[in-house]
Amino acid sequence: MDMQELALEEAALKSLVDAIGDRLKAVKAEMQEALDTTGASRVEAKLPDGTKVATISRTDPKPTAVVTDADKFLTWVREHSPANITSRLVTEVRPAYTAALLAEMTAAGVAMWADRETGEVFDVPGVEVKATRGRAHSVRPVDGGREAIAEAWRKGELAHLTTLPQITTGGDQ
Repeated sequence: MDMQELALEEAALKSLVDAIGDRLKAVKAEMQEALDTTGASRVEAKLPDGTKVATISRTDPKPTAVVTDADKFLTWVREHSPANITSRLVTEVRPAYTAALLAEMTAAGVAMWADRETGEVFDVPGVEVKATRGRAHSVRPVDGGREAIAEAWRKGELAHLTTLPQITTGGDQ
């Protein structure tokens, strides 16, 4: 293949990838809204002939403890666990201690910490347990699903997906 043909092929593929990527983002958002609105946790993707090609599954993010106010968190740790404070030009909580505390709070599901020696339970200011990612979903093709989709596309069986004109106008190869 000469350089001109390679350049054209690369430009064409890049244009298709960009167009497909933009539409994929929009469809993913629409699908997520449909999952959230209906409460469905999974949907099967089927070709017009009924062949199952993938499963769409909703994923709900697990709440995670995160420091939301570093100053309040620092003040609390300074009072309750001063050995885990390091002072340099900047005073901060030791990262390993922060990670350990956040892991404990994530496991407990609350921004609270129990002193193992005294049994006293503290609300930890500057920390919240909240979802750190938005709701999402995954697409898992079944065995042979990708190939079945490719074959259906080549046969023109996906022409009803009119939002993908650059794909639906493709031809047999």
